[in-house]
Amino acid sequence: MTAVFTPGSLVSARNRDWVVLSGSTDDFLIVRPLGGGDDEIAAILTGIEPVEQAAFASPRPDDAGNSARAGLLRTALRIGFRATAGPFRSMAGLAVEPRPYQLVPLLMALRQETVRLLIADDVGIGKTIEASLIAAELLAQGSATGLTVLCSPALAEQWQDELRNKFRIDAELVLPSTVKRLQKNLIGDDQSIFHYYKHTVVSTDFIKAPHRMKEFITSCRDLVIVDEAHTCVADGTSTGGRTQRYNLIRELAKKREQHLLLVTATPHSGKEEGFRNLIGLLDPDLAGLDFDDVKDRERLARHMVQRRRGDIKGYLNEDTRFPSARETREERYYLSDDYRMLLRQVLAYARETVRDASDGQLRQRVRYWSILALMRALASSPKAASATLRTRAKGMESETPEEADRIGRSTVLDTDDDEAAESIDVVPGADDLDKSDQSERARLLRFAKAADALAGMRDAKLAKIGDVVESLLADGFDPIVFCRFIDTAEYVAAHLRERLGATATVGCVTGTLPPSEREDRIDELRGVEGRHVLVATDCLSEGVNLQDAFQAVVHYDLAWNPTRHEQREGRVDRFGQPADKVRAVTILGADNLIDEIVMRVLIRKHE
Repeated sequence: MTAVFTPGSLVSARNRDWVVLSGSTDDFLIVRPLGGGDDEIAAILTGIEPVEQAAFASPRPDDAGNSARAGLLRTALRIGFRATAGPFRSMAGLAVEPRPYQLVPLLMALRQETVRLLIADDVGIGKTIEASLIAAELLAQGSATGLTVLCSPALAEQWQDELRNKFRIDAELVLPSTVKRLQKNLIGDDQSIFHYYKHTVVSTDFIKAPHRMKEFITSCRDLVIVDEAHTCVADGTSTGGRTQRYNLIRELAKKREQHLLLVTATPHSGKEEGFRNLIGLLDPDLAGLDFDDVKDRERLARHMVQRRRGDIKGYLNEDTRFPSARETREERYYLSDDYRMLLRQVLAYARETVRDASDGQLRQRVRYWSILALMRALASSPKAASATLRTRAKGMESETPEEADRIGRSTVLDTDDDEAAESIDVVPGADDLDKSDQSERARLLRFAKAADALAGMRDAKLAKIGDVVESLLADGFDPIVFCRFIDTAEYVAAHLRERLGATATVGCVTGTLPPSEREDRIDELRGVEGRHVLVATDCLSEGVNLQDAFQAVVHYDLAWNPTRHEQREGRVDRFGQPADKVRAVTILGADNLIDEIVMRVLIRKHE
């Protein structure tokens, strides 16, 4: 008669001891070597191979070891209990120790049969950790078969590193540059890289093509994390990439068994339609909730977690270290006479050209965005203004006024659309003239030459950044200086290197570098002994952790999106910052009308 071995029992076969696993039958055992891993799981046919109950000799007095061996046994038992007896199956395999508050989203997720959750914690609290904890646990439990993270291309490599180094999830990068290599392993034309690879990090610029979207919806794994989910929401005014991403996630959410985690620090941009569309991705019924009704708010709370720093700083009596204060101030400068004169001439040109509707509405909209681009670049630096004046406006390729507005918003404003992300720090261009219009082009070139002449000694803003950085360094703060344009960042970095000399090492990181090289450049700067100054564009304003080497942020250029300011400051003001205080300094033109309008309408209103 064949012996019956229940799951969990110990058996001997093939000259070693095994643990019987679930799924075994009387004649077919699924076993794992005693002390072995899942990669050593084997099958044994009891009718063919001899299998017997494992037996261990009784201990003898002379088997007793010393205290060191007893300590090893105690440690082994603790690890074993932690791995098998705790409420979470994934915890023993993690290379990160989550804070108690970071377990809250995990507990919420495990209450749902199909996980639909919006993680909307503040900047710097650890949303990536929280989302990854859920992913690791669902995978460990078998509730999910694979994972896809959908994120911007600039953050793809960081997601891959976090998953691999902290959660032991090896994900393939799906980028335009990696697709050919990934496709070589596919068998036949009907296989999809989104299903063939168990874990993937997919960039939004790759998936935005309609045929890729359809393939992704059909083939992707059953657990998807959407990073910066606010960029996937249509709010009634959205066009282009944002609408495409919204349609993608909405179609994906229609799959009833699809686990979906939405991650964003800005779930509500001020437009209620956008917020309702966001929570509607979790459950269409949530979009129609009455937020004044207690029961409706409780229903939303089962799918959404949002904490500020004050909410979690002493959560469960455990202190979570954040900087005790963010000291903010504004530093003002006055334009030089020559700079003020050029600004007035450009303003006069703007009024003259924008009011001219003689060439039709399309040409008028192109002119509007071209002038706005020029005004913004002129407020940034002479170098950015000169480059903008010499660059052809992207809107010149537009065929309709609506297309001109879409291109203008993505190139001039600090939006979250794909079009803007791809050229986040490139000068937008202000040359909107026909080739035959030589007199007006000559006028633009005169402006450009005047801007060139302002660089250096006649640029009061450049002198101000030197004063501000020297003051921060003297007070013990290593700053990150954020600029809007590549030309401005390189201009500022060159000036600071000359002015600071051996006082501090100045690094510069812009969108001219691919994401992996940006990290390398930052690591090189960290590795230099002494004080550091990093000049960067907004290619570093999201997703990059810089709190270990920097304690201050300087806004050399105002962002035309209040969220961007918080994202910049969040690079240093976040969990893990060793300094007790951080600083944020905003540089403003006291007699610069553009800066004043942006501060009054966008920044201060948002605060």
